[in-house]
Amino acid sequence: MGYIAIVDYGVGNLMSVENALRYLGLKGKITGEASQLDRADAVILPGVGAFPDAWEKLQGKGLVPVLRRQAEDKPVLGICLGMQMLFQGSEEVRPCPGLGFIRGRVRRIETACKLPHIGWNSLTFTHDSPLFQGIDSGAYVYFVHSFCGMAEDSAQVTAVTDYGTPVVAAVGQGNVYGTQFHPEKSGEIGLQMLRNFGGLNLC
Repeated sequence: MGYIAIVDYGVGNLMSVENALRYLGLKGKITGEASQLDRADAVILPGVGAFPDAWEKLQGKGLVPVLRRQAEDKPVLGICLGMQMLFQGSEEVRPCPGLGFIRGRVRRIETACKLPHIGWNSLTFTHDSPLFQGIDSGAYVYFVHSFCGMAEDSAQVTAVTDYGTPVVAAVGQGNVYGTQFHPEKSGEIGLQMLRNFGGLNLC
């Protein structure tokens, strides 16, 4: 069995993702090296913090073209800020480009509810996704965010949640998947999603 690379670019809760994979019997390798990303069977892009800072760090490590290359032939999963960076860009703090896998931009959630959105919310599945196999629509997962992706193509949105307004909770396009919530902090539901992701290209 190969390994899942967890991208280390100076942001993100890397250890909790690695620990979740280990619990599932999947090998995770925290790395910021292009050569190790190339050899991985799948890639997870985690992230916490502000989009522009994370993007600058990703660029500074030369990982933007590397990640775009990974998505050509292996599964890539963006988590929280990592999912946001799958979009074409963000308006957080200042306009900033993104990886461009998902059409649309990241903006502050327009809601009367308190921000940041912290806690458990239910998912409504809008399109089939391999991540959701064995999971029922309505399952609860854990969110921590104030910004979210505003997708231009509804076909790329696989799940939404409600936080006083519909919020994109998961996306997918080709080999690329994203969850605005934290599967590694979402109990058995989140573990099942990571198990599903680990089964996409690992055998």
